[in-house]
Amino acid sequence: MSQEMEGGEQKGGHALQDEKRKGGIRTMPFIFANEISEKLAVVGFQANMISYLTLQLHMPLAKAATTLTNFGGTASLTPLIGAFLADAYVGRFWAVTVSSIIYQIGMISLTVSAIIPRFRPPPCSPKQNCKEASAWQLAVLYSSLLLTALGAGGIRACVVAFGADQFDESDPKEKTKTWNFFNWYYFCMGVSMLLAVTVVVYIQDNVGWGWGLGIPTLAMAISVVSFIAGYSMYRHLKPSGSPFTRLAQVVVAAVRKREMPMVSDPSCLYENEEMDAPISLSGKLVHTKQLRFLDKAAIITEEGRRQPNPWRLSTVHRVEELKSVIRMAPIWAAGILVITASSQQNTFSLQQARTMDRRFSPASSFLIPPGSMTVFTMLAMLATISLYDRALIPLARRATGLDRGISFLHRMGIGFAISTLATLVAGLVEVRRKAAAASAGLLDDPAVTIPISVFWLVPQYALHGIAEAFTSIGHLEFFYDQAPESMRSTATALFWMSISVGNYVSTMLVSVVHHYSAGPGGSNWLPENLNRGRLEYLYWIITLLQLLNLVYYVICAKFYTYKPLQLRQRKEEETVELPSRV
Repeated sequence: MSQEMEGGEQKGGHALQDEKRKGGIRTMPFIFANEISEKLAVVGFQANMISYLTLQLHMPLAKAATTLTNFGGTASLTPLIGAFLADAYVGRFWAVTVSSIIYQIGMISLTVSAIIPRFRPPPCSPKQNCKEASAWQLAVLYSSLLLTALGAGGIRACVVAFGADQFDESDPKEKTKTWNFFNWYYFCMGVSMLLAVTVVVYIQDNVGWGWGLGIPTLAMAISVVSFIAGYSMYRHLKPSGSPFTRLAQVVVAAVRKREMPMVSDPSCLYENEEMDAPISLSGKLVHTKQLRFLDKAAIITEEGRRQPNPWRLSTVHRVEELKSVIRMAPIWAAGILVITASSQQNTFSLQQARTMDRRFSPASSFLIPPGSMTVFTMLAMLATISLYDRALIPLARRATGLDRGISFLHRMGIGFAISTLATLVAGLVEVRRKAAAASAGLLDDPAVTIPISVFWLVPQYALHGIAEAFTSIGHLEFFYDQAPESMRSTATALFWMSISVGNYVSTMLVSVVHHYSAGPGGSNWLPENLNRGRLEYLYWIITLLQLLNLVYYVICAKFYTYKPLQLRQRKEEETVELPSRV
């Protein structure tokens, strides 16, 4: 019997060692090739969609903007489903693979509808009273968007965590590469997005929507093949059961023992390393003093000592998992308004660009497609990431002593401040645009180009790109680092969920402004003719909300408690507790 156990342990040890030999930097070409192709598909599909809805399906501007923000919100909410399935049942590799195929089906459907005229209302000139898309044509559109939203769930929730999983956290050298991975990931994503908002958007505006959507569809197929090609080299971490069930068990156990007095010595609380082993491969969480009511879930009773039941008795590690999630919530909420602000760049800012002089120079005949204005966001983001990785981190490291230069909380705070400035600038530029329209006598002729260069919009697009380089990467680092190890797909889904909520807040804000700013004759702040609107008021409302949000974030960051973790090191090394400062 003992020989069988020893044999089983040896096999398990060999399997673990084999798994540790996998992964590492050699898997990055497959993951990044997948990311570049997938983002080329997604952004090429979304960047100019406002033009497709208004020009091809003849949707009113407000309805088209609401449709896109609702789609963006839904696509960012579905990662919770993908994360749950990945963490609990199927693992991250299969979640990404199956979700990519679902996304592919949705894109094929939309591409076919763009090629076959029957799926669109008849074409008409801007001055005509254009017929809107019929109910069944919209049904095809919404079904395609829903499939892509569902597919996005598994991709967004798992691909970042899966990439970071390829580096062994118990190895100090590889842990440093994990931090760099997020910069590399976002840089590759930015390059593909840059190609999407230039090449793909140009094809959509000047060649046709069949090719314009067909190229992203082909890119999505390439992303699936490239990701599967690296299967044998990946580190595959096994799913460890439903994290939501474990969190619920802690709450139920704590409520059941709410009348019991708290133990004075935390070392008396329940620990079970064997039970927690599958959910703490890199290390276990240690006791913290916050949210002490939840500690009652780990108080050992006579019944629990005889027959432990997770609905009546939880380990300290599992209690701390729930505490970690609760502590992350206020920081998560602070990221919502940044998305609300940046979402305007794909709707109203794009419509502003359509009314402006889009030539490179007065002598040039080439017009910049409105959907390609986000190229300035991408360029600013890529430049910021490069400078951050190559210049800022080494300089900050000397001043702070942190390996990553500055903490992810500081990084997010800088991004929030820059995003607020970007929205303020957007409002000022809109005032300048309308003044140019008034000077040229074009307030009532929105189809005529206003004599003001589209490059006036560059500062706001660039500032949003700089803000994203700080905020989004900092957010990803924060969720991956501070989330419980067994919930990292779920944590990445929380990042996308903040995007979802931000898009829904944008929809709500636009609807409220549209409703309460209504005046006589159907006028309001956000009419079809922006020259007669008050778009700058919307920007300044968002600016004020962002200022309040920045104050809220600073308070939350100041009092945030970092996740306390004891790493499981190799046998010849001692277990080391991570410091609370990150």
